[in-house]
Amino acid sequence: MKFEFSAGGVVYSKDNGGLKILVCQHSMHHGWVFPKGIIGDNVKDEKKEATAVREVEEETGAKGEIVVELAPVIYWYQFKNEKIKKTVYYFVMKYAGGDITKHDHEMEAVEWLPTDKVLEKLTYKSDKEVFKQAFPIIMKLANS
Repeated sequence: MKFEFSAGGVVYSKDNGGLKILVCQHSMHHGWVFPKGIIGDNVKDEKKEATAVREVEEETGAKGEIVVELAPVIYWYQFKNEKIKKTVYYFVMKYAGGDITKHDHEMEAVEWLPTDKVLEKLTYKSDKEVFKQAFPIIMKLANS
C-alpha cells in the first residue's frame, strides 16, 4: 500500500457573465476534474498551499488566490496492481488572471462553467463532493 498527498483548487470567477467555476478534462483518463497535483513532486518541501496554486496555474493556465481551505478528501485507487490511499487538500480560490488556453499537456480541455452545470460535468464522486463543500462558501464570497 502506498500513500499519496495532493493539493488543488476550486477556482471561481465573478464578472458580468455571472459566477463561473473552473473545471478541466484530464488527458489520460479523460475525466472532468478540479486541478490538483502531488505535493512535493516538483519542488522539495513545497507546502500544500504552494502546490495548489502552482498546479492550478500549470494545469489550467489560470492564476488562483487561496481564500479558504476545504476539508481534505480521501479515497483509494489502484495503479499498476498497487493500492494507493490518496489525500487531497483543496482550496477555494478566487480567479486572479491568466489564460485558460495556456494549460499544460496534462489537461486536454479547460472550461469555465456556470455553477448549475458543474456537478453534471464532473466525472468523479470525490470532485462532486468537493464542489458540494465549496459551493456555499463560493456563494457567500461572491455575494459579499
